[in-house]
Amino acid sequence: MLPGRGTMLYLGTRWAPVLYLGVAAWLSRAADCPACQASRTLPALCYGDPSPAPAQEARACSWSKPARLSRPPNPRQPGQCFPTSLSGLAPLLHLSGPRLAPAVTPRLARPSDPLFLLSPCHLVTTPSPLSPPTSAPAMKTPSGPEEARRPASDIRVFASSCTLHGLGHVFGPGSLTPRRGLWAVAVLLSLAAFLYQVAERVRYYGEFHHETALDERESHQLTFPAVTLCNVNPLRRSRLTPNDLHWAGPALLGLEPAEHAAFLRALGRPPTPPGFMPSPTFDMARLYARAGHTLEDMLLDCRYRGQPCGPENFTAIFTRMGQCYTFNSGANGAELLTTPKGGAGNGLEVMLDVQEDEYLPVWKDVEETPFEVGIRVQIHSQEEPPLIDQLGFGVAPGYQTFVSCQQQQLSFLPAPWGDCSSRSLDPDFDSESSDPLGPPGPTPGPRPPYSLMGCRLACETRYVARKCGCRMMHMPGGAPVCSPQQYKDCADPALDAMLRKDACTCPNPCATTRYAKELSMVRMPSRPATRYLARKYNRSEAYIADNVLVLDIFFEALNYETVEQKAAYEVSELLGDIGGQMGLFIGASLLTILEILDYLCEVFRDRVLGYFWNRKRSQKHSSTNLLQEGMGSHGNEVPHLSLGPRPPTPPCAVTRTLSASHRTCYLVTRL
Repeated sequence: MLPGRGTMLYLGTRWAPVLYLGVAAWLSRAADCPACQASRTLPALCYGDPSPAPAQEARACSWSKPARLSRPPNPRQPGQCFPTSLSGLAPLLHLSGPRLAPAVTPRLARPSDPLFLLSPCHLVTTPSPLSPPTSAPAMKTPSGPEEARRPASDIRVFASSCTLHGLGHVFGPGSLTPRRGLWAVAVLLSLAAFLYQVAERVRYYGEFHHETALDERESHQLTFPAVTLCNVNPLRRSRLTPNDLHWAGPALLGLEPAEHAAFLRALGRPPTPPGFMPSPTFDMARLYARAGHTLEDMLLDCRYRGQPCGPENFTAIFTRMGQCYTFNSGANGAELLTTPKGGAGNGLEVMLDVQEDEYLPVWKDVEETPFEVGIRVQIHSQEEPPLIDQLGFGVAPGYQTFVSCQQQQLSFLPAPWGDCSSRSLDPDFDSESSDPLGPPGPTPGPRPPYSLMGCRLACETRYVARKCGCRMMHMPGGAPVCSPQQYKDCADPALDAMLRKDACTCPNPCATTRYAKELSMVRMPSRPATRYLARKYNRSEAYIADNVLVLDIFFEALNYETVEQKAAYEVSELLGDIGGQMGLFIGASLLTILEILDYLCEVFRDRVLGYFWNRKRSQKHSSTNLLQEGMGSHGNEVPHLSLGPRPPTPPCAVTRTLSASHRTCYLVTRL
């Protein structure tokens, strides 16, 4: 208890040292108040007559609603004592706990002093007969500061600062008006239009449309394509033996055993010797390698860009037409040839002998019987195998054929925009697979890159291997090669039926190269050239005219076309459209979304977490009412004081604070 007349201040044991220092500094600022000096009363508690009789003192804190003073009191006037500065209250400013209530403060006497807060918690004294009491004027708290200090989770506070257009007009201050209703309708309609446009754009993006772009580009040099050559006649008549006719005659030529002797006479071969015994096994691949046309016999002249080339620049390969030869295949790590120029003379030029006198006689009209004479040619990339029986073009003897090429690079999109694939394939038959026509599985070992022709060939291999238990000689994989009888009975019919049904479903490769071709031809050789070639190759002029052809393959120009599929609607375009619709209809941006998220976090913190915090605090203090216990210890009845959550404190407001101690009733003044 501090000395003073009519003044009693109880201090809790916890904050006693700090409060004593603050009160001491506060009292030191009361030198200008004569009445307070005379009565030794705390200046902030001296309002009215500070000189009541000690016996008539009633030490209690009564709460009254404060009001702003109309004019600052005169600290020189006796009976009204106020501190002239708040510097002495600095220690007390830190003691205002979470239970501070707002009020309004009068201004100080000195213009240079800051505003201070007059606490409504004051000592009630019984008036002395010598000095009539002077009651403090009723103080009234304005609603302006409370309105301005709404919590951040309040929708009006959020609407006043949010960049979303129209929201401030809907949730502005005041009651509901027609103007506010019209703004609400406009905001809802704009929001609905925005959501409709967003849903439409998202639906369009989900359809995954694509577009095809065609472009032409220049290049300083181009890789020369692979060129595969096959003689139309698969087997040479001079190389066939009675053993070949026994095994392959029924399958390849449609010969019956009784017709072998006549066929040998047609070939100009002697009849089968008596006591002939066929071999126990027969290999179709060896037959075509031995009896097929060899490149050494067919190739009369070869030049690439004016430089000589030969059979060593070709690679033997089996197709359905028999043994063929590929130029610039890149097999076994060979370096691919390039050309820096376009036009005739800057590519491959070959002179070939078709060897028509080695063609098999047409004995019966069967599917494998050729009626034409010449060379089959296919121009393709090194990544795909030749499918020359379906995609090759013919070159006739007696003509020089010019093939002008243009490279085309195609790029396709994978799912969901397209159906391209880049997996390498395993042509071997999978016995566990129930669908041999399904897409071939990935290859466990190293394989050539995926190509459409490679996929078809692998699909055909799996189908034939499943149906017949073997593969044809031109098919890849590790299955055994079919015998001639299996060719006749199973492999050929199964493959032909499969091609007619188009049973293989192979997706396009994601990247491939193909070559557009333009063909032109002239007759050759001329009569002088015929005589010269007959002398050079020791052939007759008639043979030269009937068997010799020239093939000239070159690039038209060193430019190439690109055909590229592109996504018609990218994610960036989707975001751009959504942002444009957002700005057009509701005037929002990405930062507006962040503002809304921040507001939702404020609502969650204040409404949800704050509920649990206040519940925990009320449970902690529910057993006692601090104000009633403090006043009840002195025998006075104190009005009910809610210890609920603290409202925000406006600037320059009077704050009343009750400590948790049962012995403390003190004043805190804060700005």
